[in-house]
Amino acid sequence: MSARDSILASIRANRPAGDYPLPDVPLFPPLVGDDLVAEFGERLKRMGGLVCEAGADDPLAGVRERLAGAKVLASAAPEVTGNRNLAAVARAQDVDDVDVAVVRAVFGIAETGSVLFTQDELVVNSVAYLAQHLVVLLDPADILPNVQAAYRRPEFGRAAYAVLHTGPSATADIEGVLIHGAQGVRSLTVVLLPRAKA
Repeated sequence: MSARDSILASIRANRPAGDYPLPDVPLFPPLVGDDLVAEFGERLKRMGGLVCEAGADDPLAGVRERLAGAKVLASAAPEVTGNRNLAAVARAQDVDDVDVAVVRAVFGIAETGSVLFTQDELVVNSVAYLAQHLVVLLDPADILPNVQAAYRRPEFGRAAYAVLHTGPSATADIEGVLIHGAQGVRSLTVVLLPRAKA
């Protein structure tokens, strides 16, 4: 038996009897106004992200140049066809050459400008970190007011992996010089695009 298996077996054997449900997540009054789309966009911009409205003729007009300029385009969203098949990726590090990754967010949070992905949306979890640029498709109807409302969504209970992204990767030194793309994506652009009707 490995050390890990031994530790887990000991924990299981010594777990107190009884049911210990998780505490209820309180619902706090939202710190945003009624226009969740505008509030989301404002907060995402503060974190270094960009928001594009879907164009009438070309829904992806705001990111078309970025998509066209990508040598390696990995798309987990049916709205965009990439040249890297994420379903065929064997190891997480195999997406380290992706220029642009396109994914659809489960939902957004107006209070923080965050978007949620699970393993189902990403296909390869590391693509959200190793790609140079991340293009996120978000249905405006899927924007929630705050984090507490997000935690009540079933995706957190069902997903083996769930992550909230707020803007591109960033770091700042003590002198306040802000660098984007230091440990992850260099840019994060959200395209407000309704989901296709099923």
